Amino acid sequence: MLRLFTSGSTPRSTRALQNLRDICETDLQGNYDLEVVDIYQEPGRATESDIIAAPTLIKEEPPPTKRMVGDLSDRPKVLLGLAIGGNSK
Repeated sequence: MLRLFTSGSTPRSTRALQNLRDICETDLQGNYDLEVVDIYQEPGRATESDIIAAPTLIKEEPPPTKRMVGDLSDRPKVLLGLAIGGNSK
């Protein structure tokens, strides 16, 4: 389970979502569950998850839980940091 917290449609949040979708489709080959949470529309969800910056990506499954902050443009770093495997390009 991947959960991306965004701050509306800001350029940085939009890039993070596009980069993450590209990573998921290419490196996870469609084998993923992605939820996007806009902290402006659901501020309580951000508080519950201890989100202090957006965009923030949380990988919950499989354990351990991992977090990444930023626009997720460094594909190898995202793959390594989240331990979601795949073939980085």
